[in-house]
Amino acid sequence: MHSEVVGSRSADQRDSTRESRNGGTPQLDAVSLAIIQQLQEDGRRPYAAIGKAVGLSEAAVRQRVQKLLDQGVMQIVAVTDPLTVGFRRQAMVGINVEGDVESIADALTAMSEVEYVVMAAGSFDILAEIVCEDDDHLLDVINKRIRALPGVRSTESFVYLKLKKQTYMWGTR
Repeated sequence: MHSEVVGSRSADQRDSTRESRNGGTPQLDAVSLAIIQQLQEDGRRPYAAIGKAVGLSEAAVRQRVQKLLDQGVMQIVAVTDPLTVGFRRQAMVGINVEGDVESIADALTAMSEVEYVVMAAGSFDILAEIVCEDDDHLLDVINKRIRALPGVRSTESFVYLKLKKQTYMWGTR
């Protein structure tokens, strides 16, 4: 019996997010994925309830969650509706760049209004989601800050009229 308990404890404490041999991306086991799914359903779910659902102790869940946070695998945040907190204008901005795409992407990530930056292949080198208080604020960000970056060749803005779906449940499917 004692060896079963020790064996079970070892299984709980195993490195559930070992880095793969191909680039250092953590490889998640089924239990870590189940923990992520539980938190995606309810980010405030108690560790004891998660533990019961995935077959681990509360302490083991707490350890795994902390490791997932430390490794940048996930974040636990409050997601708001921008309209309800005073941000009435959202837009996706496609940006074409001359020269180093990464330096422009880095400059965009430093802007507080820019919520999402992705370097892309296709019609645009970079896509950036911007959340602003109003049209004047959006104009200022695009015209005076983004277009002023050395290397920005052109921008195209896609102003959001209505947000129909925004979900963060794709992490474990």
